[in-house]
Amino acid sequence: MIARRIQDQIATDLAASPAVALLGPRQVGKTTLALAIGDTRPSIYLDMEDPADRAKLDDPALYLSAHEDKLVILDEIQNLPGLFAILRGLIDKGRRSGRANGRFLLLGSASEDLLRQSGESLAGRIAYRELSPIDVTELPSAAEQDLLWLRGGFPPSFLAPDDRTSFNWRRDFLRTYLTRDIPAFEPRVPAETLRRLWTMLAQSQGTQLNASRLASSLSVSAPSVTRYLDLLVDLLLVRRLTPYHANLGKRLVKAPKVYVRDSGLLHALLDIPTRQALLDHPAAGPAWEGFTIETLIACAPAWTSAYYYRTSGGAEIDLLLELPDSELWAIEVKLSLAPKVERGFHTACDDLRPARRFVVYSGQEAFPLAHGIEAVSLSGLARDLLSLR
Repeated sequence: MIARRIQDQIATDLAASPAVALLGPRQVGKTTLALAIGDTRPSIYLDMEDPADRAKLDDPALYLSAHEDKLVILDEIQNLPGLFAILRGLIDKGRRSGRANGRFLLLGSASEDLLRQSGESLAGRIAYRELSPIDVTELPSAAEQDLLWLRGGFPPSFLAPDDRTSFNWRRDFLRTYLTRDIPAFEPRVPAETLRRLWTMLAQSQGTQLNASRLASSLSVSAPSVTRYLDLLVDLLLVRRLTPYHANLGKRLVKAPKVYVRDSGLLHALLDIPTRQALLDHPAAGPAWEGFTIETLIACAPAWTSAYYYRTSGGAEIDLLLELPDSELWAIEVKLSLAPKVERGFHTACDDLRPARRFVVYSGQEAFPLAHGIEAVSLSGLARDLLSLR
């Protein structure tokens, strides 16, 4: 189920850059993808969480210099931040001797840490890719879309033999993150407090962030909530969707909206094990909205910016994509087979004059609506975005 397009993109990046960083949460398939790439060329694989592999790097310059003719895959690289300066020296030495590109493939589960560490040492020497969970464009048929929505895109969850096995895997995944993985990144965060925050974010999926309200419920300070949220965002588990700002003479909402990124993890946090339980749950609409937004952002071209738009007067766009050529696409999300566009979307489009206007609904047929709006399936719009890459 690994997206062939991501593998091809990384191969292209390795041909043009000395190092490539592949970002993504744990269990999303980074290692499997990296090993598949390694099978196509001479390579070695080192896991920075494996004591035996870390021991090989007691003298990293010496060890890595002995493998300069291979692609070196370094997994969970954020666990050895001092290595970045060594990689810079090896890359620069290789450039002088004519062995420049395709040297290192770096895998990481924490985006901000890895971006900061690598950016400080490898500026101009590294390309970045994010591996998202399985999306609707990778499904063999549209009939599996609801299964993907329920279980989410982590391969062990989506490919599980039944819903109960998938649900148990996701609950174990959450428990492991809280008790082992997150303390490794930030030992000062109380696991129980973070669990409650994560659950509260799931319960308020797609609403504007109110750090003070969350802090009061958790009996912690608002800065602590912000720090905990930063950690979940950094680990690629939560998305902060920022509001779009333009000089329109309007009073615009300034708080970001927050989403649990993977729909399967969202449903596990909300104790929703089956499709029927999901459809009966009051969170079904926000869950579909978050699923749609994550899919479209993952399929959008590189350098696309994602926002939402809302004014104090009620004008609103669920997702606003600013493409690399600055063209705006306005997207309304509806969990319905007969989508109706609200007045606030029309008003918002009058404000912003987007190039294209869509309502993504839960059916499969594409058809036009009034005022230049296109009703489209999620997979259809996702493929349209992929075609722009």
